[in-house]
Amino acid sequence: MKAVILAGGTGTRLLPLTRLMNKHLLPVGKLPMICYGIDSLREAGITDIMLITSRVSAGMFTSYLGSGAEHGVSLTYRIQEEAGGIAQALELAQSFVGEDAKFIVLLGDNLFEEPLAPHIEAFMRQEDGAMVLLKQVPDPERYGIPVFDESGRIVHIDEKPAHPKSDSCVTGIYMFDSAVFRFIGAQTPSQRGELEITDVNNVYARLGKLAHRHINGWWTDAGTFQSLLEASLKLSGKEGDAP
Repeated sequence: MKAVILAGGTGTRLLPLTRLMNKHLLPVGKLPMICYGIDSLREAGITDIMLITSRVSAGMFTSYLGSGAEHGVSLTYRIQEEAGGIAQALELAQSFVGEDAKFIVLLGDNLFEEPLAPHIEAFMRQEDGAMVLLKQVPDPERYGIPVFDESGRIVHIDEKPAHPKSDSCVTGIYMFDSAVFRFIGAQTPSQRGELEITDVNNVYARLGKLAHRHINGWWTDAGTFQSLLEASLKLSGKEGDAP
């Protein structure tokens, strides 16, 4: 199984820090943020990884990570020329993933302590389709929120709803079969001018092929100063020092 880590974006919520470097290279605890996702994949037995980032940031990643050998993985790099959304970035991985293959996608600012292996194993037992990992959060209006039917199956994902129907959000950990590239190709840009990963996930949901599992351990998307601080304290073993 292969993996794709998405590490582009402008990191506007972390300005002015992100004027200096890509958000995913900011220090979290003792390591740059990007290292935690790479290490989690390696611990799950996945060592063939594509890292997708922007042209401006590519040199920083290759300078720090190189081939990935120091982390026990093999890294392939791909450039997203413009900020066209998560789904557009993911489309760049099609030749890397290959035909009729399942793969996992991580957003590089998602930090978590739970092992990925049990979730990956469950996905591999699926005949086809996709899987999203969910996490209960106190502020679901900030995230994509699944809507469930009576059987507990996801029928739709609402993006940042004013009145969330659940307190479980969709994290930035996705698993797809190769049909995802066909679904991305059929999408049109949103009002933001981007190809949205939520729209792609909703195609799977409409087909009844969007499975889900819950993350029970600690998780955050380290995209704000507060979440970056919390992640740093947590991953350095000093969470009791948080204000």
